[in-house]
Amino acid sequence: MYEFIQGQLIQIQPTYIVILTTNLAYRIYCPNPFVWQDDLNQQVRCYTELIVREDAQLLYGFYSQEERDLFNTLNRVSGIGPKSALSILAVGDHEGLMQAIDQGDSTYLTKFPGVGKKTAQQMILDLSGKLSDFKVNSVKPAPSTSTAVVDEAIQALVGLGYSQREIKRIEKDLNQQHFATTQAALSYAFSQLVHG
Repeated sequence: MYEFIQGQLIQIQPTYIVILTTNLAYRIYCPNPFVWQDDLNQQVRCYTELIVREDAQLLYGFYSQEERDLFNTLNRVSGIGPKSALSILAVGDHEGLMQAIDQGDSTYLTKFPGVGKKTAQQMILDLSGKLSDFKVNSVKPAPSTSTAVVDEAIQALVGLGYSQREIKRIEKDLNQQHFATTQAALSYAFSQLVHG
């Protein structure tokens, strides 16, 4: 319904951003809202997808058209809803995702929240060989200026559906690292959750 929303980015939360357009503010759920940190209080363009459910109308936003297209492709797989698709995209390793699907690596895919063995196998069945047109690294690598980057990263993980058990497993390691940006902390956390 909406191709994109353009306006002033006025708020960033662990699971969404808020864009103000001529006296109307949109809450837009994103894979990793902290990639927008450098754009806070600036004019931005967010590519969107509106998902209408019985009980809600939710707007999902992406930094690029390619990322939105990948979200829609994932969302069409039986067993994957918008929240799981966002969690998968939040990892930012689109190349690894496509490689795992093409190689039939269901073990890699089951490390994403909301993706069990059956769903991973369905992803492989539905998407194998169909993701080659997507550009890798279609997510903007924007840094965060926050001093509490690990806390923001943990909040984002909770918002993306990771369990407290999963977060506790990597939290000590996260706190021992030094991250200049929330994006760096999230990337490290995702690599530990997916590969560790």
